[in-house]
Amino acid sequence: MTVAFFSGKGRRIGVALGAVSAGLLVLSACDKPTPLATVTVGDMSVSTEATCYNDGDAIKASQVQACLNKKAEKSVKVAMDDKVRFGVDPEIADNGWTLFINGQQAEQEPYKRTYRSIPGSAFFSSQTGATATKTQISIVETNGKKLTGIWHFELKKTD
Repeated sequence: MTVAFFSGKGRRIGVALGAVSAGLLVLSACDKPTPLATVTVGDMSVSTEATCYNDGDAIKASQVQACLNKKAEKSVKVAMDDKVRFGVDPEIADNGWTLFINGQQAEQEPYKRTYRSIPGSAFFSSQTGATATKTQISIVETNGKKLTGIWHFELKKTD
């Protein structure tokens, strides 16, 4: 004669609780993804997570320049007459964000919307009048005077 320790209903409840516990354990080991930034030119879009991000807290001052100097992993081709569209997650827009061109701040005031459009020609001219063939654009999230996130893209000039 066999004795059941748990009824059918009890076993199902036990299995369900075990599955939920295992799922929570697996999720607690995962890193939260950083907010995304996207660049769109025509019908081509590239998105990336932050190169440097500290869960919304300020990046250490000693790390900012190294973060700005990192090379972009994502690139998009841009003609001089294209519109370059930048998009950020709402949490980036809530703090404000600015564009850096080749590691140099291009704007004084942070932008507070999730989307903006800039002509492609703005990214390929230099102060000497020469035309560059590629430009690194960094989207930098700010919180007051502190930098809280940096996303990199490379724009490659096409004919």
